[in-house]
Amino acid sequence: MIYLKTILIVLGLFAAWLAVREIARRYAMRHPEFGELHEEGKGCGCGNHKCGEDECKREKH
Repeated sequence: MIYLKTILIVLGLFAAWLAVREIARRYAMRHPEFGELHEEGKGCGCGNHKCGEDECKREKH
C-alpha cells in the first residue's frame, strides 16, 4: 500500500510541475513586456549550446 501512495505522490508532483510550466507559458504569452520565458534545456544555457554557438556565452565574459 505504501508503494501505491508513493507512486501517486510522484505522479501528482509531476502533474503539478507540468501545470506550472503551462501556466508560465500562458502568462508569458499574455505579457510580452516581461520578455521571453526561459525554459530549462532551451536557448543558450551554459552547456547545451542549442543557440548555434560553439562556446558558452557565459565563459566569454
